[in-house]
Amino acid sequence: MTASPPPDYVAPHGLLAGRSVLLTAAAGSGIGSATARRCVEEGARVMISDRHERRLQETADELGVPCVVSDVTDEASVRAMFDAAATELGGIDVLVNNAGLGGTAEVHEMTDEQWATVLDVTLTGTFRCTRAALEHMYERGSGVIVNNASVLGWRAQAGQAHYAAAKAGVMALTRCSAIEAAPRGVRVNAVSPSIAMHANLAKVTSDELLDELTSREAFGRAAEPWEIANVIVFLASDYSSYLAGETISASSQRA
Repeated sequence: MTASPPPDYVAPHGLLAGRSVLLTAAAGSGIGSATARRCVEEGARVMISDRHERRLQETADELGVPCVVSDVTDEASVRAMFDAAATELGGIDVLVNNAGLGGTAEVHEMTDEQWATVLDVTLTGTFRCTRAALEHMYERGSGVIVNNASVLGWRAQAGQAHYAAAKAGVMALTRCSAIEAAPRGVRVNAVSPSIAMHANLAKVTSDELLDELTSREAFGRAAEPWEIANVIVFLASDYSSYLAGETISASSQRA
């Protein structure tokens, strides 16, 4: 199959003008940093966070935004991140929960530690940040949370039981927290990518698996990280004002 070329980069339209945005796991070259860039381009005040201090500072310097080192597996670190963001940004209008951790192990060989580590970062980390954001946003009477899920929350892939279970949990957390939050003026939704190619993914994934995953895509290519970021920006903006608890599949993957 001949791959379709990536589209031209979409020009900004001021969708987040005047908004303040906090993003987790936004260092490096992946979806988080691409989303931070798009939010800046769309007029938002942005703070990024990550537990990788060097890469975080490099990304913050490149984008010209403030940053805070944070570990979503540690409650005190999460609270400190929200305090720093609220002070730096004058409040938090949007939270993008991007932190997640993968790995490959079949169930019969998977250790308790492998299972628990992926769940703690990917699902419980999203819960910790969502809880902190809701407390802040409820006081303000408004806000938006966008979670990064995955098509593996719906679909099966060998060696990914822990990651798939975590992402399915993120989808369920999105639905339930959205129902609680909507009467208080807060929207919670999620994006579900299949494969977005970036340097960090290429380092930890074999060429064979990347080729296999790409072959499932209708366009014959992986998404560009900014294509996923565009969907996140849409969910963060007023264009999605009537969406609550939804998970949008940002994927061309065949069923």
